Amino acid sequence: MTDPPRDLTPPPWRVALPRLALRCAVVVGAALLLLSLYDVAMTLSDRLPETDRWATQIVLTGGVLLLYAILISVPFVPGVEIGLALLLMRGAEIAPAVYLATVLGLLLAYLLGRYLPITVMHRLFLDLHMTSACRMIAEIAPLGADARLALLRRRLPRWAAPCLLRYRYLTLAMLLNLPGNAVIGGGGGLSLLAGLSRVFRPLPLALTLCLAVAPVPLAVWLFGAEFLG
Repeated sequence: MTDPPRDLTPPPWRVALPRLALRCAVVVGAALLLLSLYDVAMTLSDRLPETDRWATQIVLTGGVLLLYAILISVPFVPGVEIGLALLLMRGAEIAPAVYLATVLGLLLAYLLGRYLPITVMHRLFLDLHMTSACRMIAEIAPLGADARLALLRRRLPRWAAPCLLRYRYLTLAMLLNLPGNAVIGGGGGLSLLAGLSRVFRPLPLALTLCLAVAPVPLAVWLFGAEFLG
């Protein structure tokens, strides 16, 4: 159990906005820099002798995918769009690696939500002036998994609660594939909240992520980047 955060007063916008702007700038800047550097580096590596080219491109791709996995775990980051950009740039050859990095990034977000101090999430939502979310975090913090599930059941519309909670893994998979889901937290935010809720068990959650992420990388791997056009 965790002591519930008590501060439900969001900081004034003059304090919150610069912090949020800095976070967004860092994430967006990192994503743009990541894609630009990767494109330039792969172009330059094509000029290397064939014996050196293969090893260099593996190292570059591994580093980029590691950064991509970290980026996609961040809430409200359009991770799907970054992944699509990588698939468009490199096509079928990178599809399996993008798939693996996406799953690992979302799993990282889930683990952070499950084990990160709840006060960190509380502070983020306060900066966003999402006082309802802060109030819910304060309410669920001291509860165990069964009590949290019961609370969610009470909070959801009566007609939707049984379906959404009974098939919560399917619901999460659908939300992860929802176009424009960055406005509701993105894949990273949704996975983070899944971990925070404590009602998603690690193994079924990992299997859900593996299946939910598969369609687009698999299609690109089989049919090439033209599939995205």
